[in-house]
Amino acid sequence: MPKRQLVLVVHADPARAPEPLGTLADIMKKLADYNTAPDGSKSTSPVRSLYGPGMIIEVATAEREIKQALVTVVEEDVAWPVLSRLCRRLGWKMMDIDSGKVFG
Repeated sequence: MPKRQLVLVVHADPARAPEPLGTLADIMKKLADYNTAPDGSKSTSPVRSLYGPGMIIEVATAEREIKQALVTVVEEDVAWPVLSRLCRRLGWKMMDIDSGKVFG
């Protein structure tokens, strides 16, 4: 079964300018409360991977203020409750890449 991919954003309204999720440090601090963090290795890649319960969140670090992050759901039963909770508490949304449907 293919893995589901979602995009984390502050809002999914195309009529509004994108708002940042925060800096990489802000995002890492927020996601630490949800057992999601880098694996500890040194990274020179422009994309930082954060590993959480049943998911991998990839954050492009080219810009200081990050406007979106890509979530690959590895285990839906484990990841979905965590993603739902963090979106509710942080005020973020999830957009399904395939359908365009917005959650959160």
